[in-house]
Amino acid sequence: MSLEQLKDRVPDHARDLRLNLGVIAGSTALTPQQAWGTALAAAVTSRNAEVLAAVEADAAAHLTPEAQTAARGAASIMGMNNVYYRFVHMMGDTAEYGAMPARLRMQIIGKPGVEHLDFELWCLASSAITGCEQCVRSHEKVVRERGGSKEVVQDAVRIASVIHAVALTLG
Repeated sequence: MSLEQLKDRVPDHARDLRLNLGVIAGSTALTPQQAWGTALAAAVTSRNAEVLAAVEADAAAHLTPEAQTAARGAASIMGMNNVYYRFVHMMGDTAEYGAMPARLRMQIIGKPGVEHLDFELWCLASSAITGCEQCVRSHEKVVRERGGSKEVVQDAVRIASVIHAVALTLG
């Protein structure tokens, strides 16, 4: 299945999403790898097999196998980190959890197999979907430090929001 075929499955009450799916290919701030890697990480994070299959099919023309693995890895590591760090954040200053070592393996962050900027964008997209404020702030900061503009960040989050909304609508 492709994204074009997926658009046909989007019900009329969500017809805006059909148009918004064009945001991936229409991104002006992201490279094709950044845009399609963001879409793939968002699809994995959104947990809808139909959406994931459609994104994978279209992304294959834009992502190397290493980039596909890195996008999936970003979603996976954020699946763990977003839960843990959201908990730490929710506990606030009244608990000592923030001072404790997480003791979670995160080697992929150091060696993602793609440019760190791209990987951080994909982590940002996954974190935005799962709603971990601490992770969103952290990854946005790294993206900006590595040369990503506000427009790059906005495009990545826009892609993530559309993919997630389609996944929810079709779920």
